[in-house]
Amino acid sequence: MTSLETKTLPVPGAQLHYEVRGSGPLLLMIPGAPADAGALAGVAACLSGHYTVVTYDQRGMSRSSLTGAAEDQSVAAFSRDAHHLLATLTGEPAYVLGNSGGALTALDLVARHPDQVRALIVHEPPIPEILTDAAHWRAVFQEVHDIFRSQGAGAAMGRFITTVDGEDSVPPAMPDFSQMPPEALEMMGRIQGNLDHFLGHVLLPVLRFQPDLAALRAGRVPIAVGVGAASGQGVPVKAAMELADRLGVKVVEFPGDHQGLAIDPATSATIIHETFARIDLAGSAAG
Repeated sequence: MTSLETKTLPVPGAQLHYEVRGSGPLLLMIPGAPADAGALAGVAACLSGHYTVVTYDQRGMSRSSLTGAAEDQSVAAFSRDAHHLLATLTGEPAYVLGNSGGALTALDLVARHPDQVRALIVHEPPIPEILTDAAHWRAVFQEVHDIFRSQGAGAAMGRFITTVDGEDSVPPAMPDFSQMPPEALEMMGRIQGNLDHFLGHVLLPVLRFQPDLAALRAGRVPIAVGVGAASGQGVPVKAAMELADRLGVKVVEFPGDHQGLAIDPATSATIIHETFARIDLAGSAAG
């Protein structure tokens, strides 16, 4: 089994918890909130034979504590953290994968620091601001925030999940906790502990993010956009399709739904590795 190193990096306003596995070229994998590095542990382990895989908890989530009072976060703050982390780990461009809200961090990182990224895969990035009905989604997510303030995290997350999976989606079945390994139970506990900060300080500012499409289209960093084969028609899929269209790339299909990277890590890892290899081959041919 590949060894796991756990480390901490001080950044302005936070202490980042990050994990390192494997050997080879660096691959930074960024999870979306309210999840943390644990959500990508399975796929990271599957990729550790090809890459030095780094996963981390974004600021304010789980083990990446804020050093000051809780306040509204932004994609720009998250991408600065990713920039600092990469600068600490390597002087070479790294592969990057962003999942869900972590994909927004990755897109902003590429726009601001393209020299740090060799190639990027974003999996179901929730970017309502690029959709034609952005005003509708602003109102929906404001409703989620308002439900949190009036009824609490449980009710708000029920409404939030509907926007992610789509109005016609079937609610996920409750897991059998007795069959879950200890690390999965620990992660679920951490995620539960993240909900108040996520709903109170992350949800609205992050989902009002507008990517710098001109910088992304400049072509300095190749970008692949992934969607789950079983995903509904929620914001992440709609936004992924729109982003791929605006960047002029074909969508890469992943197994499962919005949680597919965690549910089927082996297949997802194969797709990730093949996609990066295809990007590298295309770059070599172009050069």
